[in-house]
Amino acid sequence: MSDLNYSEEGGTRRTPLPPGYRHLREELPIGHGRAVLTAAGEAITTFRMHRAAGTRIRADAPRAAPGVGVEVSLGLGPLRLRAPCTVVWTVAEEDRIGFGYGARRGHPQCGEEAFVAELRADGSVWFTVTAFSRPARAVTRLGGPLVPVFQRQYVRRLGRTLRRLANR
Repeated sequence: MSDLNYSEEGGTRRTPLPPGYRHLREELPIGHGRAVLTAAGEAITTFRMHRAAGTRIRADAPRAAPGVGVEVSLGLGPLRLRAPCTVVWTVAEEDRIGFGYGARRGHPQCGEEAFVAELRADGSVWFTVTAFSRPARAVTRLGGPLVPVFQRQYVRRLGRTLRRLANR
């Protein structure tokens, strides 16, 4: 996928995360049981979680799959930040469902972000967001230390939204 703006494709699938980036890993409880996992996985992989959290998403396909182009945008009018991405991996296992997408040229960050729901041995379902990133444009360089704060707030908003969607 030559349009990615970083070279460590699939890096959110492995540990440790690639060096030279800011790392983010948030784990949030969203419920209990297989039905919650199934509903959460559906909301994640159809981009419904993002949309329900107020994020504008344009995707080349209705479901995340490797190679699917996605444009994420936040904000309004001239303050809207557009972030082109490509889905680089997916997981659809018995106890884990989700995907990772990578930043393409034009994205305000370089790096990758993954969204995964997991059913643990005790029956609890957790939402995990893993990311590595660094500024790619002036706006994110100027944002400096505020960018990670914004990222964590956004991830927590996604978690609250996913909890609501998965427990209906």
